[in-house]
Amino acid sequence: MNNTKLWQPNPEIASASQMQEFLNLINEKYHLAENSYAYLHQWSVENPADFWGEFWNYSNIIHSEKYTSVVDDAGKMPGAKWFLGAKLNYAENLLQRRDDKTAIIFRGESEIKRQLSYKELHEEVRKTAAGLKKLGVKKGDRIAGFMPNMPESIIGMLATSSIGAIWSSSSPDFGIKGVLDRFSQIEPKVIFAADGYFFKGKQFDSQEKLLQILDQLPSVQKVVLVNYTNTVDTAKFSNAITFEELAKPTEDKLVFEQLSFDHPLYIMYSSGTTGLPKSIVHSAGGTLIQHLKELKLHCDLTENDVHFYYTTCGWMMWNWFVSSLAVGATIVCYDGNPFYPQADALLKMADELDITIFGTSAKYIAMLESEGVIPKNISDFPRLKAILSTGSPLSEESFEYVYRNWKKDVQLSSIAGGTDIVSCFVLGNPLLPVYCGDIQCKGLGMDVDCINEAGVSLIGEKGELVCKTAFPSMPVYFWNDPKGEKYHDAYFATYPNIWHHGDYILITENGGIQMHGRSDATLNPGGVRIGTAEIYRVVENMDEIADSVVIGHQLENDEEVVLFVKLAIGQVLTEELKRKIKDQIRKSCSPRHVPAMILETKKNCPWARG
Repeated sequence: MNNTKLWQPNPEIASASQMQEFLNLINEKYHLAENSYAYLHQWSVENPADFWGEFWNYSNIIHSEKYTSVVDDAGKMPGAKWFLGAKLNYAENLLQRRDDKTAIIFRGESEIKRQLSYKELHEEVRKTAAGLKKLGVKKGDRIAGFMPNMPESIIGMLATSSIGAIWSSSSPDFGIKGVLDRFSQIEPKVIFAADGYFFKGKQFDSQEKLLQILDQLPSVQKVVLVNYTNTVDTAKFSNAITFEELAKPTEDKLVFEQLSFDHPLYIMYSSGTTGLPKSIVHSAGGTLIQHLKELKLHCDLTENDVHFYYTTCGWMMWNWFVSSLAVGATIVCYDGNPFYPQADALLKMADELDITIFGTSAKYIAMLESEGVIPKNISDFPRLKAILSTGSPLSEESFEYVYRNWKKDVQLSSIAGGTDIVSCFVLGNPLLPVYCGDIQCKGLGMDVDCINEAGVSLIGEKGELVCKTAFPSMPVYFWNDPKGEKYHDAYFATYPNIWHHGDYILITENGGIQMHGRSDATLNPGGVRIGTAEIYRVVENMDEIADSVVIGHQLENDEEVVLFVKLAIGQVLTEELKRKIKDQIRKSCSPRHVPAMILETKKNCPWARG
């Protein structure tokens, strides 16, 4: 185990951080045994009502009615009720600024460049919300996004949440079956969709795929087409309007519906390991307060920051980084391949835009090194204060690469959580050093532990990641799970009343955390979590295949998908059939699901399902 310290916070900068400010506030009021992060974290998990109540006040969440109690029973999982009596609106908190400061910078690999001020963003959301209301959208309706990571995705989400409707999004590179597996469960009333997208210099059409999706999605009453690739054709659809027609000029005011803390904001999806992806419902209040805690305290995000995260609208990091608008920061959305037209494309963008917090995946950093990119030769990145990495464990080699070849004086924060909590269990900290291979700390208010099968806590040994106390960003429920059975079985069947996340971790002597991959049947190629069941559903419908098994083949710091197939009688596993299988998986699921290898087996594979 490499215990090398790679970065130490500058005392002057650390003392001015929001984490230090919050620590001082709590220490002064509650008299911690020691004015340190370790004692602050211990206090936060031992006194969850006090901690979350204090952070509510510190973060200045906009609300119309104050809560009567922070939590009814933080020891109850699932089922704890947070901030009872509070009334608020997520969109109102993200749109509190209405000035000329830049809110969104958009860059597409196709040379498209746009930006919106907070004033302009508010105006676009106002018109879009008015348009949605004219379509009959009301509180509780589901609105879907089949969109690239572009401003209209954020505008659509904010307009949806201002009404109290529920937003659910998918990336346009998902296959038809992958989209239907998700959206058919929630029956959206309206779907936002771009006409296409760009990737590796190529233009892809989304409208033909959308037509096939709509054929099996009868709940959709209106399609809102967004012009991105200049190919919008509403005539192809029986119920389509353009985004401009939806968000046409109007005098209607933007009304932020005041909703309970646990009112649904997002529906997100599990990886579909053992069946259809589970539809996870996240609350507006829980999402907001958790994101603000992580952004303000753990990332030290302020209104002076320019925050970039390379993500699609199908990954929870999109939802996470968009909440930066609530802090008044500028966010940078990018659509396309991160290595197009050259491997240093995003680094040059970061230099051009003075990005202060650069978010990406562990795979991206490893690829930079493998491509021989030396970021410090591009710029010294004077304003870059933090690099965030998630999606898969960040290797020790990648830690060393960043400090050797990118920037020595930068906080490298490996972070980990998931779609399940739309946030992080473990993440960075501006007050703590960075050790090679380690995530810096457990998140405030997150009662994270590493335990063995008997439930005994471990230090210096691998075990299961669990959380022993409730927290506000837990799912409020799963869609179409009236008795809560799927929800309970997903997280609480292994250790009663303890959240079991399905990750192997190791907690070090200095309090750092090392991630050691999934402990369930989920695969994690390239840092993107996918479920084997999604691949099985495609392969089982092919006449040439009698049976199959999907496994993850461990590589150094990564995992690749391997598909074993038992062929139907008379079939031969030719290169043509392999291409057909891969094409079907790519079209129905996504490029990330495509196996690196397809191998033949003569035996049935019943052990593989799960």
